[in-house]
Amino acid sequence: MRLWPILAAAGCVSAAAPSAPAERVEPVLQAATQALMDAVAKGDAAVWDRTLAADMVYTAEDGAVKDKAALLAELQPLPPGITGTIEVIEFRARDYGDFAVATWVADEHEVYFGHPIHAQYRTTDTWRRTPGGWRLVATQIMALLIDPPAIELPAARLDEYVGTYALTDAIAYTIRRDGNALIGRRGTGKEQALAVEASDVLFVPGQPRSRKIFLRGRDGKVTGFVDRREGRDVPWTRRP
Repeated sequence: MRLWPILAAAGCVSAAAPSAPAERVEPVLQAATQALMDAVAKGDAAVWDRTLAADMVYTAEDGAVKDKAALLAELQPLPPGITGTIEVIEFRARDYGDFAVATWVADEHEVYFGHPIHAQYRTTDTWRRTPGGWRLVATQIMALLIDPPAIELPAARLDEYVGTYALTDAIAYTIRRDGNALIGRRGTGKEQALAVEASDVLFVPGQPRSRKIFLRGRDGKVTGFVDRREGRDVPWTRRP
């Protein structure tokens, strides 16, 4: 369970009047956003309902697009056994007169039935200035991904991945072993360390959106791998 991807569009504020000076926009929006994040775990929808624009558009981390009614319907207190807090960090806002754009990171800490979970989400908000104060008209959220935990495999197992793999006749990817580590390189490009997430699943540290999933024949030998990026595969075939 994650608090923020479901409820992030709650950020809103009615404190700033249309005549507020530009230098006040950022601290006002940041303070109000933090106050709203403090209310997420309580499922307090009233404060959001007051200040969300009626026609607001929310784009979730998974690409789903929702309106105000859908967001308010999802806002519920956390069930027993789950607690969480969201801190607003790296907040920046630009005032353009009739509207403002803010970008910030939701730093979420959750305890899920005794297990701590930490996640971060980059959020971009668009606000409209009205006679009654600021109204949130659009929000977009993206998860800040991190590398998965890596495991160690014995050298003999690492050697099973060593070899050259072809995408086309002219494009190849080579994997070699250096002690207890694997090193990969596409063509004559820069070498990259490869880490092992699980058996037959490798990744390049610093590139958490992609995995190299190794394929095996009926004899158990590696026949190639697919470069998998967010569920989409590009196949590479092992050369003899």
